[in-house]
Amino acid sequence: MRKLSAIVFGVAALAVFAVAAVTLSVERTKKIGPEKKAAEANAAPAARRAVVVELFTSEGCSSCPPADALLARLEQTQPVEGAEVIPLALHVDYWNHLGWSDPFSSRQFSERQGEYAAAFGEEDVYTPQMIVDGVKEFNGGNSSLAQDAIGKAAREPKGEVLITRTPSQSEGLIHITAQVDNFPRPADGQTADVLLALTESGLASDVARGENEGRRLTHVGVVRSLKALGGLPEAPGATFKAETEVPVEKGWRRENLRAVVFAQERGTRRVLAAGSLKLFD
Repeated sequence: MRKLSAIVFGVAALAVFAVAAVTLSVERTKKIGPEKKAAEANAAPAARRAVVVELFTSEGCSSCPPADALLARLEQTQPVEGAEVIPLALHVDYWNHLGWSDPFSSRQFSERQGEYAAAFGEEDVYTPQMIVDGVKEFNGGNSSLAQDAIGKAAREPKGEVLITRTPSQSEGLIHITAQVDNFPRPADGQTADVLLALTESGLASDVARGENEGRRLTHVGVVRSLKALGGLPEAPGATFKAETEVPVEKGWRRENLRAVVFAQERGTRRVLAAGSLKLFD
């Protein structure tokens, strides 16, 4: 009888302990659970840092379509944690003599690529060439190099860019205000320019001649215009602000247009700040 009583007492004690433990757990959930869940729900997602990815390309180059497709994937999927990829597809004109004149090409973009070559100490240019934040260049079709370079660029200090659009008094123009704050100090002896690019996505061409004859090529982030807005102030903590009007051609699809503003050192080509704004709904 003593053994049975002990067992009954032990079982009862365990039952009481179990009920107390459950009750304590419920009370802790009531006190802590909702607050923790609310904090998690209200926590802001980690900010992505803008990274400018330039692609020098051409519809007359047979090795360029894979690089164009990579640029599109980078923009659409944003695969690099902490990075907001801003694509700039700059179509060069030096392939136009081989049977197909790229409708998006410009001598200005060929000259810009030449400036990069000089900064990198290279004598020649090539397509497709991808350049990340002005400092890392490689074959534009290399996805692993692209993501690695974008990840490293996203960890570098960057300034803040604010872009606003207001109605213009003139038809066919858009009025843009650009502001750059909290930008890192340029390297010793360097000056930095602030540039404005107008880009269009959702473009396509049915190539009738040249190396890509018979192919339908699609593009994102095609640079329609590129202009300098001025130089970054040298005083620490200063703000850059500029206003300008940019023409919008009739054939451009307004819903696919973006304004991209970025600050770049003239010598090293390093991008110090970048941002973009969709111009029309």
